[in-house]
Amino acid sequence: MKSLAQLKSEIEAAVTGARLEILPNPAVPAQSSLRVDPAQASAVARFLRDTPQLQFDFCSNVTGVDWPERTEKVKLKQVVDGAEQEIEETRSSLGFLEVVYHLYSVALKDGPLILRQRTVNRSDDCRVASLTPIWRSCEFQEREVFDLFGVQFTDHPDLRRILMWDGFVDHPMRKDYVEPDDYE
Repeated sequence: MKSLAQLKSEIEAAVTGARLEILPNPAVPAQSSLRVDPAQASAVARFLRDTPQLQFDFCSNVTGVDWPERTEKVKLKQVVDGAEQEIEETRSSLGFLEVVYHLYSVALKDGPLILRQRTVNRSDDCRVASLTPIWRSCEFQEREVFDLFGVQFTDHPDLRRILMWDGFVDHPMRKDYVEPDDYE
């Protein structure tokens, strides 16, 4: 498989407006991933599937990740009146949801390529592009991410709950989910 940097360059050259980011993974498998903007996700996915040298023809896994809002204290050194002082600053980052796709080329025996899409936030703009029109194996897995995390997939052919009942109003895989005291 090509390096992620080479693949990123190829995609950005071939897909108009594509903006990709390489996300390193410091964990043991060290499999870095490509983050794509939802507006270009379908075009990038088609390029990955249809380019003869790549042929990513199978999506084996689709999952969601909840990144809640974080507030952290950072210690900074600052020079005040010629003397160095240590100050503490509070920084916060907005939360978001992420959808992660594991792609393989069965024809070329290559993969996995990990592709990610990120929502704008966790509350009112939780939309990403559905990749079901490109890889049919995404259909039920995107429905599961919709059901359990609340991610809306644009252009999904059948976006409805798959595990929870229709009247259920929450998303149980979100980190801020509170289990009810009693069940119906």
